[in-house]
Amino acid sequence: MWRVPVSTTPIPEFERKRMSTKSSTVSVFKRRESEARSYCRGFDTVFTSARGSEMTDARGRTYIDFLAGCSSLNYGHNDPDMKAALIAHLEADGVAHGLDMHTEAKAAFIDAFETHILAPRRLDHKLMFTGPTGANAVEAALKIARKATGRQNVIAFTNGFHGVTQGALAATGNSYHRGGAGTSLNDVTRMPYDGYMGEGFDTADLLETMLEDRSSGLDAPAAILLETVQGEGGLNVARPEWLRRIAALAKAHGALLIIDDIQAGCGRTGSFFSFDGMGVTPDIVTLAKSISGFGLPMGLVLVRPERDVMGPAEHNGTFRGNTHAFVTARVAIEKFWAEGDRAFEADIERRGGLVEEGLRCIADMVPGATLKGRGMMRGVDVGSGALASEICARAFAKGLIIETAGPRDEIVKILAPLTTPDAELRKGLNILIDAANDTTVNSRIAAE
Repeated sequence: MWRVPVSTTPIPEFERKRMSTKSSTVSVFKRRESEARSYCRGFDTVFTSARGSEMTDARGRTYIDFLAGCSSLNYGHNDPDMKAALIAHLEADGVAHGLDMHTEAKAAFIDAFETHILAPRRLDHKLMFTGPTGANAVEAALKIARKATGRQNVIAFTNGFHGVTQGALAATGNSYHRGGAGTSLNDVTRMPYDGYMGEGFDTADLLETMLEDRSSGLDAPAAILLETVQGEGGLNVARPEWLRRIAALAKAHGALLIIDDIQAGCGRTGSFFSFDGMGVTPDIVTLAKSISGFGLPMGLVLVRPERDVMGPAEHNGTFRGNTHAFVTARVAIEKFWAEGDRAFEADIERRGGLVEEGLRCIADMVPGATLKGRGMMRGVDVGSGALASEICARAFAKGLIIETAGPRDEIVKILAPLTTPDAELRKGLNILIDAANDTTVNSRIAAE
């Protein structure tokens, strides 16, 4: 249904000339790009092409990609079916930009999302297309909650990361990012996430006590906002029973439950939503990153009908609803999430097991190291940002793209595409294990 022949349109001559003369050095970036650049500092080369789970640079060297656009490429680079559908749309002069007007591409996406994602889960949420970033989706979610409840305060959690625009940043815990705001960040109460206080301390008890005590100083919340797996915050995983308690507290106290599934959603933790099977129905869900399936910008808010309170254009934006992203997102849903087809979920579970095995080898090398995350959103806490960064740097030198996470960058974090073939996944893990071994051996020698 979604397979379209790949275009054979020749490349225009002016583009051929540009491709043959383009720079293969990083000098232009260092000369003109802002100091705000980040990922390129750790991956100091010029990439020219990508396919599946691999990226190739201007020197012809190929790297295995365990970053996947920070979970924006859950289905890998340049999926052939998504690419074919997008090319066909372009060649047919399909609408390229439609604001939030009705388009054929949008209708096809909504139909696919309703059929294969919402209906099997008995979710009745409306779809609100926001600006094309996860942060913008979070901004919209917070505005909905505050308008629906007439309250201002939002409860967010330690180590949460929700974006760096002002409203989303107020709910983000990381002090480095918060410091970049240059202004006060208000109307958010920070509470400890599940496990933050150590074993034997259920942080839901603390939240319940404070919500029920009129002298706690905790203002009645418009929303409780959380990630079920904290991506940037360190791959901290919320227990299903903790999540259910938080959901019950939100309902009991008139607050909306917002689950930020921007990084943990679209299959990253094993099922389409990270909260699937946990007995929780959020009032609002935010999606971005891999919702387009192809790395195209797209932000999406799912909202229960009774909470759909925003008036026409009350939260708007020129690029709300990326038509090209609708095309590829439909293919992604129909290809990987067809109703009743659990083969893809089984693949994610198996590959997640392979990743866990590889990370356990690294944990065995580092005293006190612990495994983090679930599904294909995993990492190993090596206890030191310097050590984790050195492991990742050595891995890149050996041909693997991988990043760190956590409040001190102490976690080596794997976000490989969910479609990575087993053999390639093992190859990447072996590179990482070798890098970790080299790093720990050198650390021991230096210590002696």
